[in-house]
Amino acid sequence: MDKEKLIQEAYLVAHKIEENGNFPNNPVLPLMVYKGALRLHPDDGAEVIKKVFAQNGYTNSWVDGIFDYHHYHSNTHEVMGVFCGKADVQFGGDHGVCVELDKGDVIIIPAGVAHKKLNSSDDFTVVGAYPNGAEYNIKYGKAEERPEADEDIAKVKNPDSDPVYGSKGHLFECWYNQNCENV
Repeated sequence: MDKEKLIQEAYLVAHKIEENGNFPNNPVLPLMVYKGALRLHPDDGAEVIKKVFAQNGYTNSWVDGIFDYHHYHSNTHEVMGVFCGKADVQFGGDHGVCVELDKGDVIIIPAGVAHKKLNSSDDFTVVGAYPNGAEYNIKYGKAEERPEADEDIAKVKNPDSDPVYGSKGHLFECWYNQNCENV
């Protein structure tokens, strides 16, 4: 993998997602979508995305689709890189924002932000990973989950690096400096 040929400057789309019913979401840290961050070659396997994420401290990776029901993680942030296909994914619960994801896009999901695949091409595949290899939990938006989930979300630290750009990148502008243009 030649990192210089794989990674390109992305178009940033950022959304602060407020609480939505039983989904806490994250009104402080925006959901970030790096449109076209990865220039994947037809011969590349999902391992190239895993390697980029791992080089930047995001491990405990997996390769699959996105669940077709609302869920979130209260104990960690999550990054996903679209390896193949396209999908419409809703973030934030039933009244949340819908984002069209395409091959090469990378999504950084703050702890607490609900996500659900609405529809996709048959070949839609993402690589997911977590800062410092965190073991993630899954919450479903049930009322009884909220008190503990809110406490967990408050304890999640910002990652040490951007999952794509390492020591540089939009993560620092948006999450550390609170300076996102699209929010």
